[in-house]
Amino acid sequence: MIRASGLLLLSTVLMSAQNFADVRPSPQQLSWQDLEIGVLVHFGPNTWMNREWGDGTADPAIFNPQQFDPDQWARAAKAAGAKYLVMVSKHHDGFCLFPSGETKYGVASSPWRNGKGDVVKEVEQAVRKNGLRFGVYLSPWDRHEPKYKDLAAYDKYYAHQVTELASRYGELTEFWLDGAGSEGHVYDFTNYIRTLRTYQPNTSIFADVGLLPYADIRWVGNESGVANEENWNVVDAYQMLRWRPAEADTPLRDEHWFWHPNSESRLKSVEKLMEIYHQTVGRGAQLVLGIAPDNRGLLPEVDVKRLEEFGAEVKRIYGKGLLCTHATVVCTDDHLSTSEPGPTLDWTLMFRDGPVTFDRAVTMEELTNGQGIRKYELRAMVNGKWKTVASGSTIGHKKIDIFPAVTATGVSLVVKASLGPVQIRSFDVFNGAK
Repeated sequence: MIRASGLLLLSTVLMSAQNFADVRPSPQQLSWQDLEIGVLVHFGPNTWMNREWGDGTADPAIFNPQQFDPDQWARAAKAAGAKYLVMVSKHHDGFCLFPSGETKYGVASSPWRNGKGDVVKEVEQAVRKNGLRFGVYLSPWDRHEPKYKDLAAYDKYYAHQVTELASRYGELTEFWLDGAGSEGHVYDFTNYIRTLRTYQPNTSIFADVGLLPYADIRWVGNESGVANEENWNVVDAYQMLRWRPAEADTPLRDEHWFWHPNSESRLKSVEKLMEIYHQTVGRGAQLVLGIAPDNRGLLPEVDVKRLEEFGAEVKRIYGKGLLCTHATVVCTDDHLSTSEPGPTLDWTLMFRDGPVTFDRAVTMEELTNGQGIRKYELRAMVNGKWKTVASGSTIGHKKIDIFPAVTATGVSLVVKASLGPVQIRSFDVFNGAK
């Protein structure tokens, strides 16, 4: 009788949770969303073979970077504004950049460090030294391992490698599952995730919704670095509502995740990177830039410079706002006054020292209790009259609205429709003009 009552209660709780407005993020997801920018590092035999997709037949002897310097990678990532680095520990070719008890196909059979090296460990140490968080990518698809054809045998193989990665490299901020090329292969994800959670209870799991419906992060759906303008954190994954913020990945060099010689012309410009930033972070998604060390084991100098330029441009534009307001709508700058939100959910701030010119606004929702805003307007007080300068649907973690420059004596955020009570974490305006 007690058991039946417990099941009834559990059923009631699950049913009540199937309400879009009631789904909440975990503390780990909120912390992950605050990172905003990360990098994904591809490095392996493909680096020496001028290709993107390895078939698992490359001779391990080819892997021998003479100037391997992950500290340089981490410094460049940090300069770009990245807060975490995800290392591809095994790509689809099955070549392991860490010593594995499951296979010798990897660094253990290479001349690098006389077969005693561990790329993942050295990268992890460099990343933490530079104050970044660390994550790993372990491809489920394996084009080298013979056991891949045997579902049960490969499930044990992969789960053991999950254990190796999850137990050796400290706290992982993200564990990346890439489903590319593995269509039709049935994986025992329940066992994989159980194994991972044993050692990494707080890691955020990335996967395409079609590959894994109950992960923590979802793929945005393209490799162009573009998130939907209307971006909800809650998704319906096979009739199961989950908080799954979007991660948008795109390589620093167009269509090249691995390094290729003579491909400098593919390096994205600062202007393109800023456009991507606005279409990802500016739409409440996470931005992950793919960076690729060359066959020396170094990021090319032009790539390092471009990452620095991108980070500097983000800081130039968004380093210091013209307003200050937080969840309590209290302003600390002495040139501003503020009014408390009224029944129309209108946050208004007036400039005390006269008109100010700005061409963009950055708004963040407080997401602890879920995402609520579904329609809003931004208004500026121009020549004594309120003028709508931007409007949109969702805000979520962060929304950047860019509009023709206005010179105004005040600015107002008006929430026109929401799923429930709304909390604004921050609201500010900026001038991007050089």
